[in-house]
Amino acid sequence: MPQQPTTVEVKILDKEYLVACPQEEQEALLRSARHLDTKMREIRASGKVFGTERIAVMAALNITNEMLERDTMSDTASSILNAMDEKLDTALGEGTGN
Repeated sequence: MPQQPTTVEVKILDKEYLVACPQEEQEALLRSARHLDTKMREIRASGKVFGTERIAVMAALNITNEMLERDTMSDTASSILNAMDEKLDTALGEGTGN
């Protein structure tokens, strides 16, 4: 029988939200809420963006950009490792007389 989601209270920018979440994902939800709260507070403190909705959108854009940059770096690192692997295979193949 699937586990029923429980309700978790998170606080973001001094506002409380109740979110349905499976027990095993609660810690991840709380970490995400803390991260979002931090980003939104940074944006609000800058004084350049006004209104909770606009602050939330800017925070979402910033977090999405960070994730995309991380994925791009991962793709780049993966490409470099694959190229090195091919070079090693070639070098090892030549060294063994194959």
